[in-house]
Amino acid sequence: MYCIVDIETTGNGIVGNKITEIAIFKHDGEQVIDEYHSLVNPQCEIPYFITGLTGIDNQMVRKSPLISDIASDIHEFTQDQIFVAHSVNFDYNVIKHELKGLGQSYVRKKLCTVRLSRKLFPGFNSYSLGKLCSSLEIPLYDRHRARGDAQATVLLFEKILGSDSSEEVIKTFLNARSQEATLPPLLSREVYDELPSSPGIYYFKNASGEIIYVGKAKNIQKRVLGHFYDKSTKEVRMCRETAQIDHEESGSELLALLMETAAIKHHFPLYNSAQKGFLRQYALFSYEDRNGVKHLAYNSLKNVSSPLIIFTTTTDCRLFMEQICLEFDLCPKYCHLQENVPSCDHFRISCKGVCRDEELFAEYNLRVDQAVAFMKAGQENLLIRAKGRNFDEYGFALLSEGTFKGYGFVPAEVAVQNLDDLEPFLVAQRDTPEARRYMYSHAAKYPDTVVDLSLQSSETTGE
Repeated sequence: MYCIVDIETTGNGIVGNKITEIAIFKHDGEQVIDEYHSLVNPQCEIPYFITGLTGIDNQMVRKSPLISDIASDIHEFTQDQIFVAHSVNFDYNVIKHELKGLGQSYVRKKLCTVRLSRKLFPGFNSYSLGKLCSSLEIPLYDRHRARGDAQATVLLFEKILGSDSSEEVIKTFLNARSQEATLPPLLSREVYDELPSSPGIYYFKNASGEIIYVGKAKNIQKRVLGHFYDKSTKEVRMCRETAQIDHEESGSELLALLMETAAIKHHFPLYNSAQKGFLRQYALFSYEDRNGVKHLAYNSLKNVSSPLIIFTTTTDCRLFMEQICLEFDLCPKYCHLQENVPSCDHFRISCKGVCRDEELFAEYNLRVDQAVAFMKAGQENLLIRAKGRNFDEYGFALLSEGTFKGYGFVPAEVAVQNLDDLEPFLVAQRDTPEARRYMYSHAAKYPDTVVDLSLQSSETTGE
């Protein structure tokens, strides 16, 4: 038994979206055997553009039942039925969220007539309800009203049931492991299955082939599936528009980050909000106090006159500072990792005693000078080696003369003696604050991946 459902809403995604009309047709696999229809008072204003689309206005629903009044009807009418709808995840999840707000659980098996149609009726330019009905010569009356759209979906579903191999396809779609009900309606299962479980970036594209989102992941397929389970308004809208997913493997998380930021800056996708706006920056700097002790500290970049190295989060500043303390035996107190303490007592760093008058200031200041020189040099030039996309290569990222140059992959059999040897394999990229930040942060967290720029050693390990 099936229940074929359509709803009209206030148009706010999933969370915050309210039902204004619901229609359900109970179907036994051969014909409609019962029907349920009701307007619903959403207890909020219906936007003008929704009224223009559906014809449902505030006055029309003012005396209609609330969702709490008809919740038991929805439960009873769909009990032990397979929930069928065009773009089923939208209708199903709105109803589920509305009932959850009443403290009620709602779980049904689902079938999507968009995905079924794509599988059984391939080759159409569009699988929207209106255009699909036109292509299949299905009459569609009262468009964008729940009962009219539900009736058209009934006729479409009957064509699906009458098509060759429909029984096998529906059985596959209902398999709990198939994930068919989870995937976006416009995305074919074959595209998802081809995604790798390795690090890299992925591109969500709409039906016109436009890139609408770029993301990075340690496991591309797993991360993409996470988008489909996310019920935030932005994610729901984005996934409903996704018709194709392309990908590029990176071999490592660092190169995935660098590839992602480059792709976002180049394509400026609709649903990428990060890395578009103003980027707040923080800088490490050095100063000498009235007692003659040299300090390392960090502050907002706008408040630092002579920055040593720049980051975009205070967390990255602290992580890098901790690494500097470990490398040069500096004091956490005078590096402002511990404030307002008479002497340092850091959980992973111990100094030589300058904060306890056990070391001369002059000796300590020499090591601070060495750390400053190291940071200035590191800001100018940085080469990081990372895992490749397979065992026959390794990846690298290069910052030279203070500018991010790009990344690349080198065949394992190629002997690299100097930076010029990397030139043929470098994928040149635009210099951005994000790319520099990723390089600095990675170097701080994984110092073993930093290659001596003389490149005399070929034993540098990957990430």
